[in-house]
Amino acid sequence: MLQGVRHIKAFVAVARLGSFTRAAAEVNLSQPALTVQIRQLEESLGVRLFDRNKRQVVLTQAGRDLLPALQRVLAELDAVMSVSHDLAGLRRGTVSVATLPSVAAGLLPIAIRRFAADHPNIDVRVSDVVAERIIQLVKAEEVDFGIGSRVGPDRDVEVIDFLCDRMCAFFPADHPLNGRRPLLLKDIVAYPLILTARGTSVRSLVERALEKEGLEISLSCEANYMSTAVGMVRAGLGVSVLPESAVDAASCEGIVVEPIRTAGLVRRIGFIRKAGRSLSPAAERFVALLREVAGPTLAHFSAMETAAKR
Repeated sequence: MLQGVRHIKAFVAVARLGSFTRAAAEVNLSQPALTVQIRQLEESLGVRLFDRNKRQVVLTQAGRDLLPALQRVLAELDAVMSVSHDLAGLRRGTVSVATLPSVAAGLLPIAIRRFAADHPNIDVRVSDVVAERIIQLVKAEEVDFGIGSRVGPDRDVEVIDFLCDRMCAFFPADHPLNGRRPLLLKDIVAYPLILTARGTSVRSLVERALEKEGLEISLSCEANYMSTAVGMVRAGLGVSVLPESAVDAASCEGIVVEPIRTAGLVRRIGFIRKAGRSLSPAAERFVALLREVAGPTLAHFSAMETAAKR
């Protein structure tokens, strides 16, 4: 293909300049090499493009008919190359992300602000949805990647570890649980619980822990968003089990947030992409920036996991 483009460029140059000598200089070829390229193009097209003698070079009728079309080919290829260079150089494009609401409210805005400052012509589009929906969007290739939790074995997606999120109990400051150390899951289930809706990564994690511990609960309310669950806690409707990141996702003034020390109550969050698919340069840079922004958080969670294992 590249050789064909060179042949077309040579033809257009000769047609515009009316001279093999001047055209050869413009395209950085010797005149004999340019003549060979024109001959090869004529052979591939099956028509003669130029009538030439010692004094002049003129287009044949076939050459005149083909010139506009071949000029458009070059213009379109130039446009493609320009767009390609812009995408590779992060000068234009789009990054689409499906993410858990807690990440959308915490790390993501910081990363978007920094990304926009460095790459103002690249749009970042965010869908804040539950874990199952993230997987669906990634598999349908409606987003570049997801930030969420693995909801079960699935060979159609790849999950790369990003960070961990410890489960905590959220309750009013005057609640009987305040001051209890260490706080365990069995202590919490003595009170009505406010949990996130089924299908969320947090609900699945809590239900697995309850089953493992053999505990039953009294469910007071369900909420799709952590901020809603925190509002219900503030209203005195019960105790909520939410990830530590919910502190960033909602206003927790007047609410105590206490880590639950029962083993297994840590939500692993990763970058999710469709198996066998590469990220665009813009998406790769955004993922790298998310890791940079999460640096202090990652260090905190690493220390947290180490302490939990002791």
